Amino acid sequence: MDIDSKSLKKPKEREVVKIKKESSIIRSIKNNWILYLMILPGILWYIIFCYAPMGGTILAFKSYRYDMGILKSPWVGLENFRNMFRDRAFIQAFKNTIIFSLGKLLFHFPVPIIVAILLNEIKNIRLKKIFQTIFTFPHFISWVVLASIFTNLFSSNGLINQVLINNGFKIFSPLITPDGFRGFIWISNIWKEFGWDSIIYMAAFTSIDPGLYEAAEIDGAGRLGKMIYITLPGIKHIIAIMLILEVGNIMGGASFNQIFNLYSPPVYGVADIIDTFVQRYTFEMGVNFGYTTAVGLFKSIIGVIMITLANRLIVKTGEQGLF
Repeated sequence: MDIDSKSLKKPKEREVVKIKKESSIIRSIKNNWILYLMILPGILWYIIFCYAPMGGTILAFKSYRYDMGILKSPWVGLENFRNMFRDRAFIQAFKNTIIFSLGKLLFHFPVPIIVAILLNEIKNIRLKKIFQTIFTFPHFISWVVLASIFTNLFSSNGLINQVLINNGFKIFSPLITPDGFRGFIWISNIWKEFGWDSIIYMAAFTSIDPGLYEAAEIDGAGRLGKMIYITLPGIKHIIAIMLILEVGNIMGGASFNQIFNLYSPPVYGVADIIDTFVQRYTFEMGVNFGYTTAVGLFKSIIGVIMITLANRLIVKTGEQGLF
């Protein structure tokens, strides 16, 4: 009889706990309805523009027909994915994406960290703000504007090449030269974004206890020693999180806006990334929407896998991950 009574009590206790939780949630909403009302536009934005479009991923398994629409178009299973891996243009775009991403990880990722540490060593606040402004300003210039500037500078009859020709040097045109295009993309991206990317590390410095620097100075540590043993360990958790995000974006390659505004047919072989490949095949060549949706879905799946693996590796090293 005791066992039966205990077993009967458990479901009742669970129901009571569930009711209490529901009532506490309702009470919280009633007490803070203004705050919930303020975040409602943000929630609606994500639902409309981020979650609702996910329903369109079924196109990856269909052969889209304009007269039948998304729902009534015929199913083709994994045929779009098979075509994707047989498409030489996609394979080349995939390779280019990986190369651009690895180059960005190798060349771009350390620069904002180094710049932030160096700026942190400047004691003159006014001078530090001047450098921050100068370094951050290029981030706010659109790639459309920059593309026109770079074209006028580096085209075959551009300003820089005119100066080179007049002084007996060869023409330097990285925008139409396959050997120089990737390097130009990496360098121009570093120049544009390193100041903006360093802001998050500058903010992380404020969480480091100033007493650690004072104690290190008493022990005879110089600036380099304090940077290595105090500053870097103090922001390594931020570095770990940014590294996870960078690895998770490995299928992003370079910025779409950057590539789209700077590349041209002579450099398609080394410049075309997955995003530009999808854009060109969808809107310029009019290829089946199901095929380009399959490419986009493949990119997203790889991104989820990479960010999960990177997060696990970071957590295993003892740092805090994203999840």
